[in-house]
Amino acid sequence: MKSIILAGGDGTRLFPLSRKELPKQFLNIDSEESLFQKTIKRILLKVNPEDVIIVTNKNYRFHIEEQLKALNPIFPDRCHIVFEPVGRNTAPAIMLSVKFALEKVKASKDEVLFVSPSDHTVSPDGNFLDYIKMAEEVAQKGYIVSFGMLPTKPETGYGYIEKDIKHPLKISNILPAYRVKKFHEKPDLEVAKKYFASKNYYWNSGMFAFSIETFLKETEKYCPEIHRKVKNKTCEEVLTNFESMPNISIDYAIMEKTDKAVVLPVDNVNWSDVGSWEAVYEVMKKDKKGNVKSGQVVDIDTKNCLVIGNSRLISTIGVSDLIIVETGDVLLITKKEEGQRVKDVVKKLKENDSLRHFTEHNVTVYRPWGSYKEFEKGEGYKVKKITVKPGGALSLQLHYHRSEHWVVVKGTAKMILEDKNGELKEYFVHENESVYIPKTLRHRLINPGKTSLELIEVQIGNYTGEDDIVRFEDKYSRC
Repeated sequence: MKSIILAGGDGTRLFPLSRKELPKQFLNIDSEESLFQKTIKRILLKVNPEDVIIVTNKNYRFHIEEQLKALNPIFPDRCHIVFEPVGRNTAPAIMLSVKFALEKVKASKDEVLFVSPSDHTVSPDGNFLDYIKMAEEVAQKGYIVSFGMLPTKPETGYGYIEKDIKHPLKISNILPAYRVKKFHEKPDLEVAKKYFASKNYYWNSGMFAFSIETFLKETEKYCPEIHRKVKNKTCEEVLTNFESMPNISIDYAIMEKTDKAVVLPVDNVNWSDVGSWEAVYEVMKKDKKGNVKSGQVVDIDTKNCLVIGNSRLISTIGVSDLIIVETGDVLLITKKEEGQRVKDVVKKLKENDSLRHFTEHNVTVYRPWGSYKEFEKGEGYKVKKITVKPGGALSLQLHYHRSEHWVVVKGTAKMILEDKNGELKEYFVHENESVYIPKTLRHRLINPGKTSLELIEVQIGNYTGEDDIVRFEDKYSRC
């Protein structure tokens, strides 16, 4: 078996904690490990690192590599990472992975692939591993297996899979799977109550298992546009023309049309797609009054609330059933039953040019060399704290519209700076020392030490946007 991990989504349903540059799969929701890291650890109970194919947005390369390295330093080299040039939904992403598995991993067409999103919670891992093994056996018979999660309540935030109770599939001694009667979109509350009461409907988890041969045949039959774009093409050719792929999910492209679809009921596993703040509340540990608290929180007569703080003290008095999330630059307050409407806030922000940046990144912005945090900005200036990880290096660059002052507060900085004769000179800047970088001079910052380098940067100029960077050299291939 090979495993495909889908890690390219840029969803902002957990705004303001998740943003375009740091989507929820890379967040630590209920532990010190991110949802992506938990997904990797879970699938490695079944397959080897060499059998893992991660499909992601090219902009998330450094998140992927850093989080893999945090699990095990060898994982970035042993796991396969495929970068989509643009997002085209799950059907093209899975097809790209199938091509990669055949061409680069040398998988056989009868091999089973397990497909999983990277931003869900699943526990306990051991129980779920049993279902992966069952799904593998069913998929070997030529079926496309959907993992159907047993509903625990009427839920309007998930799609549903209706099983065909007249056609159970009893293969070997495993639990019965069922042919899929129909896939259903997210229902309203009354319909969700009917689904829940009937016991014939399951939450659509977005996880699948199928053989490569079955997937290729069903794609050719039901989504020929995708099949034509990969037939007799190499992986490199598919990537080059990936933008022309239709933007379509595997549900619409294949699952709702094929007669090979079956649902495997999963009823002793805790699962959530963590797709709303209400879902976050459900999966996190609560105090005696039903509150979930993170950060500095002082609560009085507060019940059943989710309160997440970052840089400020949050105090609540006499409230209940609220969601409060503070990230330094944004404060979200909503009733728990209104959490799904966060997407409407994000939509409004994107429509406003002066507010769109709130959807792009958090106060802390992550880069391959480390991160920076913006403290303040005004007309003609900006103040940031820059953290460079050991061995990290900013690109050799210049700015046309701003000068910069750097003050080292922790560690030692190796500084490359162009002099007036156009020659690059090397300096070392220690704690409590500073350096001035004029406009239009090439410069570079390197951390030669074994601990993080921290410095305060003050930018002065008529334009301080992040796009005022001209790169000449870069160890992370961003030139």
